[in-house]
Amino acid sequence: MSNSDSRINPRQLGTPRGIKAERGSYAAVPTSGDRKNRNKPARGKKKSIFETYMSKEDVSAGLKRGELIQGPLRINPKKYHEAFIPSPDGTRDIFIDGVVARNRALNGDIVVVRLLPREQWKVIKPDGSDKETEATHESDVPEDMLGTCVPREAAKGDAESPDVIIEAQFDDNDVEHGQDHLQDVLAHDIKKLSLDTSEKVKTAGMGAVHRTKQEEVPKVNDPRLLPDKFLQRTAKVVYILEKKHSRAATGFIKLLADKNSELFRKCAMFSPVDHRVPRAYVSLTDCPSDFVARPEDYSNMLFICRIVDWKEDSNFATGQLAKSLGQAGEIEPETEGILTEYGVDFSDFSPEALECLPQSLPWVISPGEMAKRRDLRKECIFTIDPSTAKDLDDALSCKQLPDGNFEVGVHIADVSYFVLEETALDRVASERATSVYLVQKVIPMLPKLLCEELCSLNPMRDRLTFSVMWKVTPEGKILDEWFGRTVICSCAKLSYDHAQSMIENPGKMFSPEELPPVSPQHSVAEIQQAVLNLHRIAQCLRKQRFIDGALRLDQLKLSFTLDQESGMPQGCYIYQYRDSNKLVEEFMLLANMAVAHQIYRSFPEQALLRRHPPPQNKLLNDLMEFCHQVGLEIDFSSAGSLHKSLNETFGADKYSEARKEVLTNMFSRPMQMALYFCTGILKDEILFRHYALNVPFYTHFTSPIRRYADVVVHRLLSASLGISSPIKMEKEAIQRQAEHCNDRKMASKRVQELSTDLFFAVFVRECGPLESEAMVMGVLNEAFDVLVLKFGVQKRIYCNALPLQGFHFQKVGRKPELTLMWEPERPEQESVSQEITIFTLVEVVLKSDGVPLKYSAVLKRPSTE
Repeated sequence: MSNSDSRINPRQLGTPRGIKAERGSYAAVPTSGDRKNRNKPARGKKKSIFETYMSKEDVSAGLKRGELIQGPLRINPKKYHEAFIPSPDGTRDIFIDGVVARNRALNGDIVVVRLLPREQWKVIKPDGSDKETEATHESDVPEDMLGTCVPREAAKGDAESPDVIIEAQFDDNDVEHGQDHLQDVLAHDIKKLSLDTSEKVKTAGMGAVHRTKQEEVPKVNDPRLLPDKFLQRTAKVVYILEKKHSRAATGFIKLLADKNSELFRKCAMFSPVDHRVPRAYVSLTDCPSDFVARPEDYSNMLFICRIVDWKEDSNFATGQLAKSLGQAGEIEPETEGILTEYGVDFSDFSPEALECLPQSLPWVISPGEMAKRRDLRKECIFTIDPSTAKDLDDALSCKQLPDGNFEVGVHIADVSYFVLEETALDRVASERATSVYLVQKVIPMLPKLLCEELCSLNPMRDRLTFSVMWKVTPEGKILDEWFGRTVICSCAKLSYDHAQSMIENPGKMFSPEELPPVSPQHSVAEIQQAVLNLHRIAQCLRKQRFIDGALRLDQLKLSFTLDQESGMPQGCYIYQYRDSNKLVEEFMLLANMAVAHQIYRSFPEQALLRRHPPPQNKLLNDLMEFCHQVGLEIDFSSAGSLHKSLNETFGADKYSEARKEVLTNMFSRPMQMALYFCTGILKDEILFRHYALNVPFYTHFTSPIRRYADVVVHRLLSASLGISSPIKMEKEAIQRQAEHCNDRKMASKRVQELSTDLFFAVFVRECGPLESEAMVMGVLNEAFDVLVLKFGVQKRIYCNALPLQGFHFQKVGRKPELTLMWEPERPEQESVSQEITIFTLVEVVLKSDGVPLKYSAVLKRPSTE
């Protein structure tokens, strides 16, 4: 991009003639809510569209007095004029109606709002005609209870490192790609879809969509006369406390519509792909030199734009084009766009950071360092990871003792030995906070020399570790515990497949060709015996965890096989979570819990722990109501009872697993995010609890190569053992770092999901159409949601897109049901009727839409046999 002094002056940018808000793109066109909030312009001054922000002092005073409310802004990705912030009392979200009321805040920003008068609150009709009453959360779920996430082809992702197997993500990751929030599925929260009025419901003597009458529908629409349960509070943004959104977006550039305007000669219009970001004027000097002469050449070219300003008197923001990425729909340009939008630093590490690494290579452990550590190099210690993993954080050992008990060890890469507090490398790692795992590659938190070499527990290499070791009975009862700095030499790099093979074939003698290289100090039989012993102990630990009331929600996760030359997806499959994954998970959980207790005992004011709040009441109540409607007896009283219900509700036919997937997906929606926090900031220990694991204290210790929180925990553990001096950070600094780690973890999860979405959309385009069975997850009055069983993706199917004579919505008892009347294929045939309700099995075809990265699920006509 050329740099020039002829930058746009944002002050000159009103809304020029000839620019109108395109359908689905973002200009500040007032909605009904906006019109109520519009402030009157001063005479002679240019008319303001947005209110001036309050002063910092007034905001601070207003928050103290309880007149203002703060919270993270969430914008509905499908209806960008609707935004929400959580209510501080945990009741229904506060609604922000329209772009003007949102006052230039972007998704994720921490905003301060003022409630509007009661007469402007939103009326919630209990007949279900008003569905959008809550925020569409993005990345808003509790990874700490989950099943494995996608095994990355390039490296070990959040899921494969064992503790993360419970750390996998499942947010409403489809929120931006065809799925709305829980309210879509809840039968009593159904809103008539705003389909184009030209596409009327097709009927053939069936009547249009019917609703059953509900009792209690208020006859009045004046919020002042209605009880609170029928109202949703509304508000307007008066201040942006923290701009969490990166202010970067990918999109396309176009010439302005009015060729005669003065602006036409200076600016182009940037239209973001994400409609929650405003359209922006960009200087023509930033655009390609032949753009004005040949704009059509750039119609499919993706650009990155940074929003630099947005004035009160302009419908449009001012942007600066950062770079052109390439053609829309291609993997690398789209990936770079995703990383930039979510603020992921994928630049090279600075020379200052790299100078912190050992300079004399090959690196060896000094005799002085060796003397400070317990030497475990002769022990049978090995790693179990995805076959493609290069950053090996954790190793395991299991030695039978003469008394019949076992010495079990979890050995974690000693990253804090290399990454010292307050160095340039530490600053970069703390800012990145996490490695980001894409389908095709990893964006590391630490330089490659550490990630893949000096810290990675590679086989037959002496490595520095931090170990937790226990004496345990064969039934998994812990008799003794030891923490300390150690040196190990891993004797084998096993994959999950290798370990699974050993578990499934306990009597088999494995030949050297069937396994990776094994250290001559240890035999294959010794390693296999250790794996089997670990497996048996892990089964006991796991069984006890669920007896004690833990919850686990496994969601389907997609994995891809990639073409080695082109990097394009060749195949995709649902990742299988097996006993070998569970084995590793149990011991990582055990280590994380043990370390949490140790650092909290030693540093009650400074410990960095991880808490998981219980589900949001409002959404949990909605889900309970929904289960009641469809006749499911689910016990929501605790995490453990929910887990028990989930595993006993499904019968034993071949579709019981599919029904379980549908319910798991629903149960994930009310769950909250697990969060890092500093113990000195939260005064009530009850708030430290981890809901899904049902334990009082939990932290992250087992993945320091790829999570900065674990590095801080290592420093705390080391100080607690008197090995190193106390951590330099005060509790406030630890809390700030914890919050930053939470933000970056959410961003990295979102990026991971979008990377999977990108590869799957390319897979459908290149290898489709794809046929699969699907199960209905939710029924609306003119559409229904399905879980596509072969690929684990969710899609919405609209009735008006099908060749129907008509369709009919009703509630049978309290269960929503759609009846579809298919047009006959030949004139002499009769129409075929199809019932659609929760758990109905249907056949779908996934087809590319011809627009980059968009695909649809098409319902197959039911067979007449």
